[in-house]
Amino acid sequence: MRKTVTRRRALLLLASMLLLGGGTITLVDRHVQAGAAPYLYKGAEVPGAEAIVVLGAFVYADGRVSDIVRDRLDTALELYRAGKAPKILVSGDHGRQDYDEVNTMKNYLLKAGVPEEDIFMDHAGFDTYDSMYRARDVFLVRRAIVVTQEYHVKRAVYLARELGIEAYGVSADRRQYRAIAKYKAREVLARNKDFVGVHLLGMKPKYLGEAIPITSDGRATNDK
Repeated sequence: MRKTVTRRRALLLLASMLLLGGGTITLVDRHVQAGAAPYLYKGAEVPGAEAIVVLGAFVYADGRVSDIVRDRLDTALELYRAGKAPKILVSGDHGRQDYDEVNTMKNYLLKAGVPEEDIFMDHAGFDTYDSMYRARDVFLVRRAIVVTQEYHVKRAVYLARELGIEAYGVSADRRQYRAIAKYKAREVLARNKDFVGVHLLGMKPKYLGEAIPITSDGRATNDK
């Protein structure tokens, strides 16, 4: 009998912890989304900035961009051509020789006619947190337009603002994306992780480095 009571108490405690944890996750998720909401715009309605920050995602080894990246870049091009910012910062994963998001994105922009000096590459934007932190501390960005898909842009803008960047977001959705339900579900956990990282842990990015002001020449970020 005692074992049964103990087991029931343990199960109740576990259930309570799970419910509390789930409630906290939901509250943080809503807080992040609400915090970013006033700073989200459609296209050319967005205020001007120092730079358009394009967050990276999967690219192909043969130099092609995925649909998600293409839509981010095309949105950034529209904003750049509308005079919303004089520079574009592409931030992504270039941690291996055989995988390079940032040069792939840069080449797409070059083919679209953007001058090389206006394109900055963040080779160590391994995740959204690192990208926003490095935009502030390496590229000295103080006012930015962040371009990514709707499911992602709220977290990116929230992080940027919590890190001290006057950030505005523009969604790059131009089609239905495969596996979008998975991305949205994963984003709930990512919002919680980055909330803890910025408010409780004071996380640092994997790499920092010498400053390369966004007001300078983007060719300073070319591969050495």
